[in-house]
Amino acid sequence: MSTSEESGQPLFRDPGASLEARVDDLVSRLTTAEKISLLHQRQPAVPRLGIAAFRAGTEALHGVAWLGTATVFPQAIGLASTWNPELVRAVGDVTGTEARGFHDKDPVEHGLNLWAPVVNPLRDPRWGRNEEGYSEDPLLTSVMGTAYASGLRGDHPVYLKTAPTLKHFLGYNNETDRCTTSSNLRARVLHEYELPCFRGPIAAGAAVAVMPSYNLVNGRPAHLSPWLNEHLRSWTDGEIAVMSDAMAPSNVAGVQAYHKTQAEAHAAMLRAGLDSFTDEDSVHVVTVEHVTEALARGLITEDYVDRAVGRVLALRVRLGEFDPPGGNPYASISQDVIDQPAHRRLALEAARQSVVLLKNAEGLLPLDPAAGSIAVIGTHAGVLFEDWYSGTLPYAVTPHDGIAALNRGQTTFEEGVDRIALRTLDGRYLTAEPGRSVTVSRGSGDAVEFDLFDWGHGVCTLRSVRTGRFLASTPEARLVTERTMPGGWNVHELFGSISTGGGTCVLRNVVLERFVAVRDDGVIEFVSDEADATAFAVEVCRYGLARAAARAAEADAAIVVVGNDPHINGRETQDRADLKLPPAQAELVEMVCQLNPRTVLVVVSSYPYALVWEDEHVPAILWTSHGGQELGRALAEVVFGLSTPSGKLTQTWYRDADDLPDLFDYDIIRTRSTYLYFDGEPLYPFGHGLSYTTFGYGDLVLSSPAVRPGEELTVSVEVANTGAVPGAEVVQLYGRQLESRVPQPLRRLLAFERVTLSPGERRLVQFVLRGDDFWHWDVVSGRELVETAVHELWAGPSSQVIASRAEIQVVGETPPPRRLAGATLRADCFDDYAEMTLADETREQGTVVLSTASGAWLRFDGLRVDDRVTHATVRLAGQTGGQAVVRVRLDDPATGPVVADAVVTLSCDPHTWQQITVPALPAMPEPSTRDVYVVVNRAGVRLAEVIFSEERTPYLSGPLKT
Repeated sequence: MSTSEESGQPLFRDPGASLEARVDDLVSRLTTAEKISLLHQRQPAVPRLGIAAFRAGTEALHGVAWLGTATVFPQAIGLASTWNPELVRAVGDVTGTEARGFHDKDPVEHGLNLWAPVVNPLRDPRWGRNEEGYSEDPLLTSVMGTAYASGLRGDHPVYLKTAPTLKHFLGYNNETDRCTTSSNLRARVLHEYELPCFRGPIAAGAAVAVMPSYNLVNGRPAHLSPWLNEHLRSWTDGEIAVMSDAMAPSNVAGVQAYHKTQAEAHAAMLRAGLDSFTDEDSVHVVTVEHVTEALARGLITEDYVDRAVGRVLALRVRLGEFDPPGGNPYASISQDVIDQPAHRRLALEAARQSVVLLKNAEGLLPLDPAAGSIAVIGTHAGVLFEDWYSGTLPYAVTPHDGIAALNRGQTTFEEGVDRIALRTLDGRYLTAEPGRSVTVSRGSGDAVEFDLFDWGHGVCTLRSVRTGRFLASTPEARLVTERTMPGGWNVHELFGSISTGGGTCVLRNVVLERFVAVRDDGVIEFVSDEADATAFAVEVCRYGLARAAARAAEADAAIVVVGNDPHINGRETQDRADLKLPPAQAELVEMVCQLNPRTVLVVVSSYPYALVWEDEHVPAILWTSHGGQELGRALAEVVFGLSTPSGKLTQTWYRDADDLPDLFDYDIIRTRSTYLYFDGEPLYPFGHGLSYTTFGYGDLVLSSPAVRPGEELTVSVEVANTGAVPGAEVVQLYGRQLESRVPQPLRRLLAFERVTLSPGERRLVQFVLRGDDFWHWDVVSGRELVETAVHELWAGPSSQVIASRAEIQVVGETPPPRRLAGATLRADCFDDYAEMTLADETREQGTVVLSTASGAWLRFDGLRVDDRVTHATVRLAGQTGGQAVVRVRLDDPATGPVVADAVVTLSCDPHTWQQITVPALPAMPEPSTRDVYVVVNRAGVRLAEVIFSEERTPYLSGPLKT
């Protein structure tokens, strides 16, 4: 413990001391019990040191969430569609400022450790949390994540405005069984696709913390990943705090059953590099008990506690908590900053730039606001949706509001949904009372009428005409109309689909999994057995399609606005089943389009849809994410040409879910997925987005015909606005390696720049690349490798439009030929595989493969084979016990020449490794370059490596210590 010589204060309160010295001093003053208490998300106060309570984890994905009215910007996927890092940084800056404003309201509950941005690459558009990420491309994800995090943290050299936390490390793209599924990240996918998304914001100093994901990666819980220390913390000289996801610490010894006790699990997490436990909500005593037990049992030393608490306290020091307010420019920010006019203007600009024009046949758009009447139709035309991580909208400009405000002709509006009444067979109706309650009565009129929203996949919502609120169950199993929008962690507004084709229905609440029953005395209750449920006759008070048809037929133009509700059919905890629009919405779009040839389709969604019919028949299509408070105004400006659309897609829009691999297969190389490897025909490609003007591209000019690692290459292209209106073009530079030892992406984004041009204006766009940018991960040497090869480069408005191209000779390395003799083939460093998945080698380190069926194999390409191979040593373990056969073949896994056979009886401990050395079979081929297959005869075999030697090694059979 030290004291500042100038102030006489403890050293940790001296702003002039180094961060390391201040943290060390503070940690040294804490008792062991106090240190352990600070490992929880909700850190209690330490009164004797004058340290206040602290809460980690304020949500701020696209504005400050959950704390009340705040500026709400477009969803992250919408922000990324601007392809404008400066704009995204400005949004992060405002969000950070408003977070400081909320902190001024409540310094403890409104903490300054922000859990944003999400930088998981959007590998599969069915992921329920698609709206939270930026792109399926690692470079674009990294750039946008860095921009947003930079805005959140501020630009002061000493103090943080807020402490941004990247989510979710690592391999997280499925909600289905998210706590128990394991993401298979082979070495190339890990290093080329996943890690760069996190590396950019950390290496730039923008993010100061990271949150691990719920899932397992290669068989090991992400909260125990060795890559937290091995990779993530190697990218910066500063400290990175690792904050757990909510309830995840208990999963390690709970549903994941990776460790037997919570004490063992908590010790393992601290050893892996976790610093803060978000668990059991505000009950921090549970974490304290587990860590205290781990210390008492000798599972960890106090050094691990010191290291973890020091990292979290470092954030608090950098936030200025222990300093006089005068030197910290962020300390004076007050709650008055929330929802300022400048923030509203930025929200509008972000919404403008995020709109993507997908199709515009015959120049239907922009519409002339003085040209006649417009029918605005659809479920999303008169409402703005909040998502789980939205703030409370300070106001809402809906699409109908925005269009009606700018249209100088008549504007009509129709949601296009059926209005129904639900009548018991004895003549009583479900009735919404003015308050929250729902009763039954024999009345009529709007009290018994509900608007029916069919979201597909067997779920619907019912909005009371009288109250404007949605029918819902309460957790206590009462029937109410409570919320103006479906929402909450459990969406109690969801009921089983109701047919309006006649007949009767029962009301089943999806969350409760129980049915509505009306007793003879009028009491409404929920019952478990469908046989006890009340049958309701469905009376259609008005048909939504008929009303929409009338509006569409009489209007000069129709705008149909459809999409998703971010709380339904695709959200946190729920993946999408397919890529289709809900059938009711698809039917509405088709009907309007058939009645009005001047139909504009607007899709407001958190993710791509397979709009195949719509693309073939609807003349103009726009997409926007849920765009926050200004969505309607921004959309209307684009529709009427006050703003030229400039957004670009950051994901591939596929024609069908059949174009996608299994949701749980993360190997984008083998499954040929994402725009990088997809060789099919997308509906709309990555980077696609049209404009009201046109752009011309000049030749692609290279500063040199060749480039080497460590050298720079300037790629230049002149871009001109060849149309009649101002517009912004996102100039995209792609490349592909023409020859390689391994499969390479078909296209890869290398750089991009957004340029705004007046009609006739030209701009020279220059991209500075380095020879090192042309690397891929080499599984043989275990490092980034730049091969000597020719690369094709092209610039254009999307990934599949080549406006100008050139070739560059990259002078790197020519990988030497591999000899089988003397080679150690790590099982996880394969070139291809079948019926194999990735697994953990030990509970703390290493990756191996696990066979999932008989005949499983690994392939290793291009090894020099000769008769000097005398023995093969196989190291393996058993997921289950029994005998296993590992066979090494050449050329073909079923019929190729056999090099070696190893037979071993395995234990049923997956982490007890055995190795066996067997002689190579005598019939070795003439020296030649061959593909080598390692074949396993049954499921449940873990394979770590095969070593091919030129001299006999001692025979070993039995358990190895690892």
